[in-house]
Amino acid sequence: MENLIALLVAAPLLGAAVLLLGGRRLDGAGHLLGTVMAAASFGLAVVLFTDMLGRPGDDRALHQHLFSWIPVGGFQADIAFQLDQLSMTFVLLITGVGTLIHVYSIGYMEHDERRRRFFAYLNLFLAAMLLLVLADNYLLLYVGWEGVGVASYLLIGFWQHKPSAATAAKKAFLVNRVGDVGLSIAIMLMFTTFGTFAFGPVLAATGETGEGKLTAIALMLLLAACGKSAQVPLQSWLGDAMEGPTPVSALIHAATMVTAGVYLITRSGAIFNAAPDAQTVVVVVGAVTLLFGAIVGCAKDDIKKALAGSTMSQIGYMVLAAGLGPIGYVFAIMHLVTHGFFKAGLFLGAGSVMHGMNDEVDMRKYGGLRKYMPVTFVTFGLGYLAIIGFPGLSGFWSKDKIIEAAFAKGGAEGWILGAVTLLGAALTAYYMTRVMLMTFFGEKRWQPDAEGNEPHPHESPKSMTIPMIVLAFGSVFAGGLFSLGDSFIKWLEPVTAFEHGHSPLSAAVVTSATVVVLLTGVGLAWLHYGRKPVPVVAPRGSVLTRAARRDLGQDDFNHVVLVRGGEHLTRSLVYVDHTLVDGVVNGTAASVGGISGRLRRIQTGYARTYAVSMFGGTAVLIAATLLMRAV
Repeated sequence: MENLIALLVAAPLLGAAVLLLGGRRLDGAGHLLGTVMAAASFGLAVVLFTDMLGRPGDDRALHQHLFSWIPVGGFQADIAFQLDQLSMTFVLLITGVGTLIHVYSIGYMEHDERRRRFFAYLNLFLAAMLLLVLADNYLLLYVGWEGVGVASYLLIGFWQHKPSAATAAKKAFLVNRVGDVGLSIAIMLMFTTFGTFAFGPVLAATGETGEGKLTAIALMLLLAACGKSAQVPLQSWLGDAMEGPTPVSALIHAATMVTAGVYLITRSGAIFNAAPDAQTVVVVVGAVTLLFGAIVGCAKDDIKKALAGSTMSQIGYMVLAAGLGPIGYVFAIMHLVTHGFFKAGLFLGAGSVMHGMNDEVDMRKYGGLRKYMPVTFVTFGLGYLAIIGFPGLSGFWSKDKIIEAAFAKGGAEGWILGAVTLLGAALTAYYMTRVMLMTFFGEKRWQPDAEGNEPHPHESPKSMTIPMIVLAFGSVFAGGLFSLGDSFIKWLEPVTAFEHGHSPLSAAVVTSATVVVLLTGVGLAWLHYGRKPVPVVAPRGSVLTRAARRDLGQDDFNHVVLVRGGEHLTRSLVYVDHTLVDGVVNGTAASVGGISGRLRRIQTGYARTYAVSMFGGTAVLIAATLLMRAV
């Protein structure tokens, strides 16, 4: 069965190559080819998953070595794959949700002239993401990591005729490069410390390595995770990335790419477990981002940007859980999978709304759409209930476990983290209820545009609604299925070494507190957006609201600290280069030139001058000799 692992990557990679190289002759069927390749990869994943279930829990990992990439002395870089319970979880999510998004894109991108190229980029992204999670060493993971970055750049900027899309793609690419530097430094530190890149030897040797080195490696891995998973301080690209087509938002910014950082931390769990200071930083980053994204999501009127803030916040939950160590890794991945279902469904639902509203994204110009889009309303509503943690749905099972694990951290830190996660749950209920009320309830608020064209909302075609329905089923049932008999914990335990935490609060108390804050968030949103009409023009709002609309000043901060700071640093370096470095070099050259010029005057070219010089030198020598004899 291990010989099938490479085919998981090869299928979408072949699809991307054929679609990109085949040219316009494939325009008529390119979308079908891309979808078939994604479905083929999912089919292989199901086959491998079924085989894995038939093996003992401690003997489920498969390895496939293709060839040695760079065998030079002690440097050994292999093209090899590892399929264990952790990577299998990601493979099923990537290929399953990815295939549904391919199907959805057939209808959503139907009238786009470059649809074939779009599906090629989708296939390329799937191949890169699968390479990332299937690699058995950090160097090959880095190849997939960079491939994901390139594919996301192409997809975010797909509508490159829009300056905002081109700018967003460049911004995402540059911000992610900062994180990628962290990953490259971590890999170099690993090789100098362990002499290898392979997961097995690196993670096994952590107990024999100094804590300082492991902390440095862990912090660099965290920097990489912050870039891909849009965590503070590298979160600024995610909101702007909504300029890409909506299927891109669902695939990259809900189910796959933004979860790569969580995968990296969990896969490197042994390193973080041996570096408690780095684990603390991971927890802080997750907690700050959890609240940051939720606050931003509360103030956005753009439906996709509101969901982008939600994504940032939910990934913060996952990073916080991963920072808790063995008591949180499983729950981080569990929430990652359930989030993949309901957030992908929410993004596809947003795309369905936009499809029926002439691509309008401002929720203040929606209202009452449940009458016109019943399937979208129901599927979006189920995703909404799941993400706010409504009892029984997927988000309830996975988010509650993270809140319990936060309290189980113990001491004052545990109480603080528990309070943060509960506050995040309240904010989640608030901003998602706000989205539901502004979009599907109330009276219609849309008006004719400047050219007199008024939107005529209507339900999307089946190619778009069927994937939404499938994802809605996952939003409802996945969490309960994972929690049944602790099946998900048992599934990942051989990889994540799960430990039970000891929370000062019982599970019933945590659940009750979660339900209370949920109802509080829903109630406040109803008071603000359900009880009274929503104005078409946004009111000025409070200081916090205005700040949240500006993403809490993240772009201003980046401009002042990074852009202007970089400019001042560059100017300072140029000054030092001109005055110090060039000054020393040019000064030395000028001194040598001046001395040479003066010495050159001695060489006049006249014989009489040389004769006088010889006579004078001889006289000096004679005088010196006589003086020495006299002494």
